[in-house]
Amino acid sequence: MKKATLWILSAVAVAVLAAGGVRWASQRQASPAPATPPAAAVPTIELASTDVFAAQTQTLTLGIPVSGALKASQSAVIKARVAGELMALTVREGDSVQAGQVIARVDPTEFQARARQAQQQAEAAKAQVDIAQRQLDNNQALVNQGFISQTALITSQATLSGAKATHMAAVAALDVATKALDDATLRAPMAGVVAQRLAQPGERVAIEARIVEVVNLSQLELEAALPASDASKVRVGMQARLQVEGLAEPVDARVLRINPSAQAGSRSVLVYLGVKGREGMRQGLFAQGSLGTQSVQALAVPVSSVRTDKPQPYVQVLQNGKVVHVTVKPGARSEGDSQSLMAVEGLSEGMQVLVGSVGSVREGVRVQFTATAK
Repeated sequence: MKKATLWILSAVAVAVLAAGGVRWASQRQASPAPATPPAAAVPTIELASTDVFAAQTQTLTLGIPVSGALKASQSAVIKARVAGELMALTVREGDSVQAGQVIARVDPTEFQARARQAQQQAEAAKAQVDIAQRQLDNNQALVNQGFISQTALITSQATLSGAKATHMAAVAALDVATKALDDATLRAPMAGVVAQRLAQPGERVAIEARIVEVVNLSQLELEAALPASDASKVRVGMQARLQVEGLAEPVDARVLRINPSAQAGSRSVLVYLGVKGREGMRQGLFAQGSLGTQSVQALAVPVSSVRTDKPQPYVQVLQNGKVVHVTVKPGARSEGDSQSLMAVEGLSEGMQVLVGSVGSVREGVRVQFTATAK
């Protein structure tokens, strides 16, 4: 009886253990496996097709960069030479004038009166000379006949000399009055175009008051300030190519003069380039270009693409859809073109380079291009 009970208890224990093992196995199979941490997402930027430049061998125009505002080689400010009321000022900005053309007049009434007065005084002085001359002639005859003394003759000669001096002074005064009358009429000193009208009819102007500015646009100049190191290479007659704002095509220029003195403070040297006037050119337009141009063949990228925020210059290149930083060696730089380019070493033909306007992009960033609208 005791042996049977022992077998029964052993069988129950084994059954309990078996049931627990099955339950544990089912729970383990039902529980989810621990999740694998997701890989970090790769950042992506979106660019336009214009944000990428294909590096390629190009002809670079080299030289000394120059820039500045154009100004007319010949210009003149017509000023009032006499004071008075301004009359007959009819020209305005943009009007063409010829050399000697009457621009305006100052009221001549006062100057006409002074000229008449001076004329009459000169005539009166001339009459006194005639009287003194006749008196001298009479006294000379009387002295020869012994009727008067030599002293009276000398007095007559002195009177004649004084009358002549008075007459000459009156003539000089007449010249001054005539000159003032002529100065009341303002004339253009050269052919050109009116750039400014600085007074209005009816105003009372003073001497040296600015009335009109006239410029001759057939020849313009560019005043460029160059560092001393560059100015030492410049010679009169050197050629340049300039891009003038508002003009589609570049224009030719030539060095006309070099200032013999350096500017105080900056130590720069002024170089004057002559530009032949053409349609669309105006005084004051900004121009930039290259002086002493030369041409070389080199693999080039935009100047703005070469970045210097690392110890070595580099460019941001697009490879396999990702941004890669490639160290380059900068070379010659072009000036005066619609887009400034720089020769570089370290790139291959056709590499896609990000332009400077994109900014700094971290290496490994993916790039996708904006879809163009159809």
